[in-house]
Amino acid sequence: MNWPSKIINDINSILLPPVCFGCKAQLSGGEHLLCTVCRHDLPLTDYNFEHENPVDRIFYGRVRIVKAAAFLYFSDYGIVKNLLHFLKYKNQQEVGDFLGDWFGLQLAQEKAVEIDAVVPVPLHPIKRRKRGYNQVERFGKRMADHLKADYVDHLLIKTQNTKTLTKKNRFNRWKSSQDLYVVKNNTPLAGKRLLLVDDVITTGATIEACAQAVLTIPESTVYVAAMAVVP
Repeated sequence: MNWPSKIINDINSILLPPVCFGCKAQLSGGEHLLCTVCRHDLPLTDYNFEHENPVDRIFYGRVRIVKAAAFLYFSDYGIVKNLLHFLKYKNQQEVGDFLGDWFGLQLAQEKAVEIDAVVPVPLHPIKRRKRGYNQVERFGKRMADHLKADYVDHLLIKTQNTKTLTKKNRFNRWKSSQDLYVVKNNTPLAGKRLLLVDDVITTGATIEACAQAVLTIPESTVYVAAMAVVP
């Protein structure tokens, strides 16, 4: 960091002290993003790539996913919703680093699976330009670092700027997802183990559509890791 930037950051820290993204309390020295209490209260799922879990079961009979897991439980209120709100709408991309480091290290230590490439669920170009970033990007990059995998953000393309699929019924989600995601260039990834990453899994419709596209790559296998899942 250059000196002008450091001075500006120091001034901002004095005038606008950092607050906890979970409870909005002022952070103490050594705390980052979350206060000690909120960090302790994070609803960790303990889902991993070793044992069957409820995220796996979301996709049974729908799409051929080898293993799926999510790091946190998501609810309509509380720490996780606040944390992901700051990530998605307030340009606080360090939340992606924080969760990617924690979950990525956990999965790497298990040594339950080897991943060749991490693939983020893409935004439509219009939405990405409007937001300025893909909220999954830094989470995916940190996951890739810990898993010793490539980070491939040019593989999947979202073809339509659609609203969420989660409120549609099963048939309409399937109909809406047809050709919603396409693979741009699959030749270098034939036969690879690919990890799809997303922020929140609700019905699984988005991951299902992405996985169907990725599985057009010859002999590829698909794994899934999300920041959070709706119980």
